[in-house]
Parts: sequence; C-alpha cells; structure tokens
Amino acid sequence: MKFKIAVLLLLLVQTQLFAQDNNQSTKLVVGIVVDQMRYDYLTKFEKHYSKDGFQRLQREGFEMKNFHFDYVPTYTGPGHASIFTGTSPMNHGIVANNWYDKFGKESVYCASDSEVNGLGVDPEDRDGKMSPRRMLTTSFADQNRLHTQFKGKTIGVSIKDRGAILPAGHTANAAYWFVGGDQGHFISSDFYMDALPEWVTNFNASNTAKSYLKTWDTYKDISTYIESGDDLNNYEHGFKGKKEASFPYDLKKLAKKNDDYSILRPTPYGNDLLLDFAKEAIANENLGQDEFTDVLTLSFSSTDYVGHNFGVNSKEIQDTYVRLDRNVADLLSYLDEKVGKGNYTIFLTADHGAVHVPQFLKDEKIPAGYFETDEMKKALEEHLRSNFNLDNAIESIYNNQVFFDYSKFSSYADFVAAQNEAKHFLLQYKNIDKVYTRESLENSDFSGNPAELVLRGFHQKRSGDVVYVLDNSFISYSRKGSTHGSGNNYDTQAPLLMYGNGIKAGKTYNRYHIPDIAPTISALLGIELPNGATGTVISEVLE
Repeated sequence: MKFKIAVLLLLLVQTQLFAQDNNQSTKLVVGIVVDQMRYDYLTKFEKHYSKDGFQRLQREGFEMKNFHFDYVPTYTGPGHASIFTGTSPMNHGIVANNWYDKFGKESVYCASDSEVNGLGVDPEDRDGKMSPRRMLTTSFADQNRLHTQFKGKTIGVSIKDRGAILPAGHTANAAYWFVGGDQGHFISSDFYMDALPEWVTNFNASNTAKSYLKTWDTYKDISTYIESGDDLNNYEHGFKGKKEASFPYDLKKLAKKNDDYSILRPTPYGNDLLLDFAKEAIANENLGQDEFTDVLTLSFSSTDYVGHNFGVNSKEIQDTYVRLDRNVADLLSYLDEKVGKGNYTIFLTADHGAVHVPQFLKDEKIPAGYFETDEMKKALEEHLRSNFNLDNAIESIYNNQVFFDYSKFSSYADFVAAQNEAKHFLLQYKNIDKVYTRESLENSDFSGNPAELVLRGFHQKRSGDVVYVLDNSFISYSRKGSTHGSGNNYDTQAPLLMYGNGIKAGKTYNRYHIPDIAPTISALLGIELPNGATGTVISEVLE
C-alpha cells in the first residue's frame, strides 16, 4: 500500500511539473484553421509541397491520419467553435453559420451582435456589428486568459468574421476580419476595444491589399498539376467579367474598380494578405515575448471561397494549396525568428471538408445529385394539409431541419404526432436517406449509431423539430462549385498537424475527433479545460 501511494504521489508531481514546464516554455500557441481543407489535400498535392511547409509539420510534428468531426452540420461557424471549445454544437450552441431563431421568428447569424458597433467601418455597418456572444461556452483561449489573470493575450485574425471571432473566444484582446468592397481593410468591433490600434490603422492605410490586385497565374507550370482536373471544364463558376474559368486571371481588370477588394477572397492572395496581417499582429502585440502564454488564432478563409467557386478537383484549388504551403513555411520561419523555435506550439486543422461537384460525380457514374429544398417544402406542406389537417404549420426549413409553428398545436401529443407524420412523409421522399424527430433525438440513446452525429449537432433551443439527411453526395446548392455540411467522410475527415513545444514527432491512424484539440492544448498548457468541453486529451501526441 505504501508503495502504491508513493507511486501515485510521484506521478502527481511529474504531471504538475510537466504542466508547469510546458506552460512556461510555450510562449505562444498558434491555432491554424484552413477553411474547407479536405484531408486528402495533404497527400494528393504532396509532391508539389516544399520541405518547409506542411512537410515540416508532418516531419517534425505529429500527424493525425484518421481525424474527424463528430457532428453535423459541418459548416464554418460550428467548425471553428468546436475546434476551440472542445465540444460540439449541442453544447456550444453554434449550430450553423445561420439558423432560424424560433423564438425571435427570424434568421440569425452566428457572430452577429446588434449591441456592438464596428471599428474601422461606419459604427452601424453590419460588417462590424459582430461578437462571440452567441457561442455559449468558453474556448481554450478564454481559459488561458483566466489562468494567467488576463496577462496572456489572445488575438484572432481571419478573412471571415466568424473565422476570427469564434476561435478567439469571449475574453480576446481583439479579433480582426477583412471587409472588401471599396474598403479593403481589417476591422473589428467595440466588443473588444474602443478604437483600432495604431498598427491596424497603419496596415489599412498601406497599399498591401491593393498590391494583390494583380494577375493570378499558377505558381508552377500548369502542365505539372496532374493531380487535378482540366483547367477548362463545366463544373466551375469563375469570375464575373471573364467568360471562361481558366488561368490566368487579371484581378485588377476583373475588379469592378481598382479598389474593389472583394475579388481577393476567392484567390490565394487572400491568404497572402491574411498572413501579412498576422505577422503584424505578432510583432505589434508582442505575442510570445514574455512568460505568459499568448494565443493567436489564424483562419485561412480563401481556401473555402476558392473551393465553393471552382470545386475540389480544380486547378485553382490545387494552386491555392501549393501557395498555401509556402504561406505555412513563411509563418514557421517568422515564428522561429520572432518567438524562437521550441518556444511555440502550432496545430493546423480544418473546419470541414467538401464534396466533389455532384455533376462531375454523376458524369463519372457515381451516385450524386442536387436536392431542391423549396420543392420538398411545398410537398410536405401539402401532405400535412391534406392528410393531417395541418395548415401553414412550417415556419421555416433551415440546414436540413424543419421548424414547426408551435401555435398550431393544442397539445404536446399533437406536436409529436406532427413530427412523426413529417418523418413518415420525408422517408418516402426521393434522395432523403434518414429522418429524425425532435422527440427521438431528445429521448433516445444513439451511441454508436449514425444518428449520433445528428444528436451532437442538435441544440434543444436552437435546432429544428425534424432533421433529415440527404443521400451521399446530394446537396442543396448550385450546379457548379463544391460545398459541405453533411456527415459523410468527405465533409467530416480533416487534417490535424501538431508541432512545436510539448509535441512529439510521429503519426497515428487511431480515430480522434475535432473536440479533442482544445482539451489537448489545455493539458499541454496546464490550464482548466473549456467549461463545456466533451473531447478527450490526445495523450499520444504530448511529450
């Protein structure tokens, strides 16, 4: 017994020393999210990558080769929130990018906040009225702020507002996002501060954004890009003002006017611009320069815009990742210089994957297609009216969820009966694979069942009353470009590369999930887990 007690005490002391040592030496945590990055982009384009970008993270860090989201829907807002809070939408409440608020009877956006004003734009401009208030749990960055008595800083940056705001959490010193149009600069809101710092104002006043209004041609000879489809095909949107979606793209010419910076979003130059800004944040905020761990959240959004515009099999997406690899190498070199190799910890993951353009799959004889939500809604409404004596009962259909008008039901039993009637109808509807009711999601155990993903994405107050799942590779989207949102592997499998202080070199094929990232970083830093975390510590990556 004495021996067992001594061993336990020794393990406890070692654990405390481990946390203390790593918390002291990890001066900066950089959480990188690559929007819409499929796992296979690491392998598919690997021969085009340099040894100093993705391959350095793989070679000197730890790679997860079987890493997944454990919920649906797989969208940008829920993805970013889940990565940094260590839990799923059922807890953090970011159930989609936009969702129907059945109490306010309106659509709401995951980062919108009418009570704050924008900085760097007109105070009443919607682009600036943003904050993390709709996220119901803390992030690991919040916990680090609490742990260090707010001496450790948190800065979030992204092209997208939600990509900057949700990862940085509620206590961030700042979150910055990009606005296009005739402004072309980074903004924030007074949720974080009273005015933009001088360095941000100076960056916005520079010609950095304008310098990227130039020709986008392939980084390497396009003939070497054999890992993607033909440059000219029928599966891409392209840019307004250019007849064909093929290289090269004269962005300055394509812009409506020379200061229309929105065109940078669906190009790799959006990533370049973001990295330029992130470097300024590191330097001017002195991130990683004292004994208190700082956090930088960095979300590369342009990859998502390119994927939606051109599709996952396009030359444009391949070139974007070849260039992103150089961005990663540039960032690592900068961190080595500014913070010091061995003083920072990085992870790189994605907020979701993406499906091949369904029309392309159909042309290759793979089951795929398009689903017309409006047609289904009309059919369901008619069925409920004709066969269930229920008129105008559907308030909205959002994110593959049916929202009922509760005033139409005189009892809870009638409400449950309507759910089951809708389920019965939808299960017979073409290209709907599975259907779940609110009643079943709230009262059934779906452990180990495909419905478990739906349950983890289901928030009792924010989700709908009937949830339907489409057939594989069927989407409600335009006929060109790629999208995401399902629970299929092309949407759920994500890369995870971890590197730096406290991280082993190696790889694993064991299955882990997105909510495991935040607990792992928390364990590395020796801080409390985010308050809603449900993920587990990935112990095999930690030294």
